[in-house]
Amino acid sequence: MENQEKNQLGEEAEGQLSIDVYQDDHSVYIVAPIAGVSASSIDLTITEEVVTIKGKREFVEAKTDDYIIQECYWGAFSRSYVLPVAVNSNNAKATIKDGLLKIVIPKDDRVKTKVIKIFDQE
Repeated sequence: MENQEKNQLGEEAEGQLSIDVYQDDHSVYIVAPIAGVSASSIDLTITEEVVTIKGKREFVEAKTDDYIIQECYWGAFSRSYVLPVAVNSNNAKATIKDGLLKIVIPKDDRVKTKVIKIFDQE
């Protein structure tokens, strides 16, 4: 018995994935708790502007249908995030360990702000 809701078209709705996003001078970092999902069950796409994480958490069959409470989400999930800066998606790296997906995306050096000194014209 999977606890998936239906959208307005009667299709199975995807679950929302929580993420933390932070940055330093060189990279953008994304951390997402994805317990119970293997690396092969996750699709990660990164463009210069958007990161999209999709996957599916398979239902773990219980030996009873007599649930007292069932809060775990089973089924498809996805999350897209518009990046705050341009990135170099070709050099991104992702790992999953202990239920945490960690993504490191280097910032694109070509778009760093350059300060231009203005001279008085004589």
